[in-house]
Amino acid sequence: MTLTTTTAGAMPAGSAAPGAPRKGMVRDIVAANIGAFFEWYDLLVYAMFAVTISALFFPSADPQTALLYSLLTFASSYLIRPLGAVLLGIYSDKKGRKAALSLTATLMLLGTALMAVVPTYSAIGAWAPVILVFGRLMQGFSAGGEFGSANSYLTEQNPKLKAFLGSLQFATTGLAIVVSSLFAYLINHYLRTDQVNSWGWRVPFIFGCLIGPVALYIRFKINETPEFDEQKAKTAKPLSETFKFHKKYLLIGALITAGGNVASYVNIYMPTFATNNLGITKDAAFIASLCSGLVCTIFPMVAGLVADRVGAVKTMMTAMILGLIVIVPAFYVLTQTPSFGSLVFFQCLMSLVFFSFYYAPIGSVLAQLFPTSCRTTGVSIAYVASQTFFGGVTPLVVGALVAATGSIMAPAYYLIAVGAVAFCALLMSRSRAQ
Repeated sequence: MTLTTTTAGAMPAGSAAPGAPRKGMVRDIVAANIGAFFEWYDLLVYAMFAVTISALFFPSADPQTALLYSLLTFASSYLIRPLGAVLLGIYSDKKGRKAALSLTATLMLLGTALMAVVPTYSAIGAWAPVILVFGRLMQGFSAGGEFGSANSYLTEQNPKLKAFLGSLQFATTGLAIVVSSLFAYLINHYLRTDQVNSWGWRVPFIFGCLIGPVALYIRFKINETPEFDEQKAKTAKPLSETFKFHKKYLLIGALITAGGNVASYVNIYMPTFATNNLGITKDAAFIASLCSGLVCTIFPMVAGLVADRVGAVKTMMTAMILGLIVIVPAFYVLTQTPSFGSLVFFQCLMSLVFFSFYYAPIGSVLAQLFPTSCRTTGVSIAYVASQTFFGGVTPLVVGALVAATGSIMAPAYYLIAVGAVAFCALLMSRSRAQ
């Protein structure tokens, strides 16, 4: 893309007026959201086939040991995410949102392809888990920069629709929950165990490889955002700028995000919690997750529209207050009268209040905390730091709290504690965000 000369105060050539739709805007929005789908789709598919993968890549006389190695491989992608957030965030703020989105799509496709074709331990021995871990690390590195790059790209499309466009990543996440759940159900329901172990577990990853090139092609065709085009000549050192002038807002952004992270992962953990602690069947837990995924697909967009009208901070504060009020009685009903109906009610309530109306508008708030020149770097670091400390470890924390306290209500109390901190961080964000 070439630079054009403009007079002071003039719009860059080819740019639309603020708030006006641009040519190719719908294509660009779709392209930005494809990464969110595959990040969560891959995460959930791996988790759903963790037992199968553990037997094929980590053979052991003790199945629990093999499963532990498989889960550690799953967790490895989280360990490298902070590095991806920093390096890809800097790349986005220096080279552009389009360049960063194309790079993350390439890395995610390569990582998924490795997962789809890597031979098992019985074929190539110890190289099998090594290649598997390398594929997970590549995916984790890509995912570290994906949210920040896509969020900057989406929220810079139209200043009047920041919250709605930012919420689309969360709606796409809900769709990923639905699709991955359906894949897991169909494969495990219609294939024999030997077929699942032989080739069935690879099918969801192959699906990702088939769609990946299309996503990559679309991302190479997208336009750069008007905001980045206007300031790119002035971009210098986004990382040093972030830590020199905006480190306070890194902490605020991470704590705000923590409320949505903990609530989301508690909800993801609920089917396992319900089957292990409440005696609810796996089929019932699967259908409850599917219902929750549908709520997560539809209502984030509604919340985004509301946030653009009344303000993202106000929408999120209202949702968090409501969530902190209802979480204990809702969790009490689930634990005291465990059933398919109470699990569906609890998961859909969590998806509506915490995910849709608290978490989904967060992209707009994070984008407002940092200027265009270091926006992706700041958003990526804040988001991934929160994911690292309050995301994937939440199921482990919740399980440990239940074991240590002997209270089955521990997950609700943990969410209340983190939610209260997130609410205070929201109050502090109002000096920059609305």
